[in-house]
Amino acid sequence: MKYLFIHQNFPGQYLHLVRHLVRQGGNEIVFISEDNANVIPGVRRVRYRVPRTATETAHPGVRDLDTGLMRADAVAKAAQTLKNLGFVPDIILGHHGWGELLNIQDVYPNVPVLGYFEFYYHTEPGFDVDFDPEFPMAPEVIPLVRTKNAVNLLALTNPGYGQTPTEFQKSTYPRWAQDTITVLREGVDLELCRPDPKAAKKTLKVGDVRITPKQKLVTYVARDLEPYRGFHEFMRALPRVLDEQPDAHVVVVGGDGVSYGARLASGCWRKIMLEELKGRLDLSRIHFVGKVSYETFRALLQRSDAHVYLTYPFVASWSLREAMAMGCALVGSATAPVEEFIKHGETGLLAPFTEPERIADAILELLTNKPLAKRLRLAVRQEAERSLCMASYLADYEKLIARLIKDHPTTEATPEKAESKARSTAVPVSAPKPRKVRKAPVKTNGVAEPVAPAKAPARSRIAPKKVTPSQVAVSKTAVPKPAARTRKKRPPSAS
Repeated sequence: MKYLFIHQNFPGQYLHLVRHLVRQGGNEIVFISEDNANVIPGVRRVRYRVPRTATETAHPGVRDLDTGLMRADAVAKAAQTLKNLGFVPDIILGHHGWGELLNIQDVYPNVPVLGYFEFYYHTEPGFDVDFDPEFPMAPEVIPLVRTKNAVNLLALTNPGYGQTPTEFQKSTYPRWAQDTITVLREGVDLELCRPDPKAAKKTLKVGDVRITPKQKLVTYVARDLEPYRGFHEFMRALPRVLDEQPDAHVVVVGGDGVSYGARLASGCWRKIMLEELKGRLDLSRIHFVGKVSYETFRALLQRSDAHVYLTYPFVASWSLREAMAMGCALVGSATAPVEEFIKHGETGLLAPFTEPERIADAILELLTNKPLAKRLRLAVRQEAERSLCMASYLADYEKLIARLIKDHPTTEATPEKAESKARSTAVPVSAPKPRKVRKAPVKTNGVAEPVAPAKAPARSRIAPKKVTPSQVAVSKTAVPKPAARTRKKRPPSAS
């Protein structure tokens, strides 16, 4: 099989699938992306470069579209070079968020395109924008939110097929488009991410931090510490937790940047919240460890007595899936993305996002009620085994790809396409042997595991005109984890 992947930040959401196809053998894999240091053995890289930034004099509502169209042109040019060299894929897979796939059908009109639809922006209640009453949306921002869907809408009306990882994400898209989008639940390496019964009996070391077996550990993980992932509400829950549990320590993983919300004029949300809660926190028991290695991330979650995951109604982080796989006793926000993974009282405890006292109640319940915590740990691991199995995810992915190739209409019947279709569907096809085509070499990159997960691009840039010290901003561990989750730019989150 011949695969063409397209994602500006290689390998993006395709890390597990690409590794699987390489291990499988017999596949030709080409990946078009911008330049970065990540490499995977057996994958040919074709790099493109955006010629310029969006025009600053243009209306703010069209700048993302401007950049998306430039990406589409650059990708189409790279793909045309591949085609001229004789490479015609059986399937094209890419992320629609950056506009890279908008012109690909002009280069390969007879090849099925499976596009990743991540999120469709809304201004009405129930989604991320204007969700947090602490940060009301300015009226003049509403039209800009709608224009963020320009690339989305073009992608939805182009020929091709869609996929998305959760029912919630699918529900964000217009009803007329949902029938073309398949929910393909992403899996977790259940062997790598698994409970460690011995973790609580050993002293955990994270840099200068030491957590002994007699101490209780509360954990929080995000790419960057910001409101989209509930950092502000988590911090407000801590004074009571620390007061009532004098043997509890808190380890916070995440950077001081902003991934999904409006950028601050200065400072960071960590400093803002420490200033807001000054004098109410025992800082000797709160440990901000920044971004850590994936090994350290796993060790923290395996040792955690209560792991907190909060998010706006937005894309769920990979860290939530991994926490489930590692059997964490979970406190989650009662928001749609989390509710799709966690059932209150069955696989975790849920609390209202904007009520820190209720979040504190849930944390304290897990720290003091050992039978409950044990039951929830076992149940959430079982749920991960049922719904987050990596092998099942990859098998479903391959079935979807095979079906699209089999059913895709074509106006160009060539011996090479007939032979390719036969291989993908296991149906014998009688066709003359294609002539050998001399191919010029394609520039490639060496290969070794990605050193660190590609950082997801910042999302929503939309926020109130002024940012006050009462505001707040998460980082998934910037670690060489098995599945780096990049995300698309947003008018502003897991793994």
